Amino acid sequence: MHSLEPRYSRYITALFLIVVLGLLTGLACNGSPATPIPTIQPSPTPEGGGPASNRGVFDDRVVFGQSAAFSGPAQELGLNMQLGILSAFHEVNQTGGVSGRQLELEFADDAYEPEAAIANTLQLINENEVFALIGAVGTPTSRSATPVAEDAGVPYMTPFTGAEFLRDPNWEYVMNLRSSYYQETEEMVARLTEDLGVTRIAVMYQDDSFGRAGYDGVLLALARRLLEPVSIGLYTRNTTAVKAGLLDLQQGNPEAVIVIGAYEPVAALIAWARLIDMDSIFMTVSFVGSNALAEDLASKRVDVSAGVYVTQVVPFPTDDSLPVTAAYLNALDAYSPGAVPGFVSFEGYLAGRLAIEGLKGCGSDVTRACFLDSLRSRDIVDIDGFELRYGESDNQGSDSVFLTRIGANYGYHPVDNLQEVLP
Repeated sequence: MHSLEPRYSRYITALFLIVVLGLLTGLACNGSPATPIPTIQPSPTPEGGGPASNRGVFDDRVVFGQSAAFSGPAQELGLNMQLGILSAFHEVNQTGGVSGRQLELEFADDAYEPEAAIANTLQLINENEVFALIGAVGTPTSRSATPVAEDAGVPYMTPFTGAEFLRDPNWEYVMNLRSSYYQETEEMVARLTEDLGVTRIAVMYQDDSFGRAGYDGVLLALARRLLEPVSIGLYTRNTTAVKAGLLDLQQGNPEAVIVIGAYEPVAALIAWARLIDMDSIFMTVSFVGSNALAEDLASKRVDVSAGVYVTQVVPFPTDDSLPVTAAYLNALDAYSPGAVPGFVSFEGYLAGRLAIEGLKGCGSDVTRACFLDSLRSRDIVDIDGFELRYGESDNQGSDSVFLTRIGANYGYHPVDNLQEVLP
């Protein structure tokens, strides 16, 4: 991996110059940056100026950093990931923290834009000197930020994305929690073809690295069954400009459409499709933001009877018969009474719990190397029955995929077989 460091350094320098030039251009044209970068206050330097391996570790606290979407069309994803992480941190802090240290989270809004993610990551690492990064949101943002963290030797924990490039074992500092988009799309195609005999499957995807990651997964799953998409549509990130893509989808007369996107454009696509009497089944991946998608569909009074499905990578968030779910619900209520449980904040909670497990494995002598090794060296990381498995060439903890359907009441229901009739 060390042979790659000069390449990453050049890459980061070039991207940083792009960010600076972009901001200057925005100032020249408009008097203010086109995408504002929030100001975040730097943390004090660790006592004694500590070594790079334990920056962000103090006698009384450990500081994590998060760059995510807290504004724009994907903001519910960042806000709910953060809610879950902070619920886990609050839970352990109420019992004295980890080895007497409280856990803190500093954060910055990247609005789901790669350039802002780079600037935020550089600031969190170099100025705030965080111990690790946690809970990033999105593939394009992670693709830009991961080399920055890798070059600096900072753990890049639990990004909210199933992109395959993050599963590359050559990353030294990446730790994934969730299943990949390849696994989610394989489950979709398997259920459509095996449960219903559906073969006319179309794909609509966001025209960037996230959309292509999911699209590639669909292509692979179809190819295993000697199938191809009957039609393909795409749209631009951070917009709801889906009408042209919908017209492209119609050309294939699909029985089912797999959509790789965030909640606002996905809801808009389904709403327009139903308006023109397109009765295809719609399926989308966990990144969509399940609660926000259901709320958007409900606000538009969209008919979901033909089938709107979402694959999930964490258990059903209200099934308190599972110890991990009961722990999540208790922590969520303690940190933010009245907050609505959801799949995204549940994933954030698990991310926070994973970070806590890594710190516990180091005891009082916390370093980044120990933190990562304490997770990778275990046969199982058991979070109240939710088991994660890592290894030397495996940086993804869970392989679980769960299928859910939005019912007539716009609530989610777990599904084992697509032939099930749901309320």
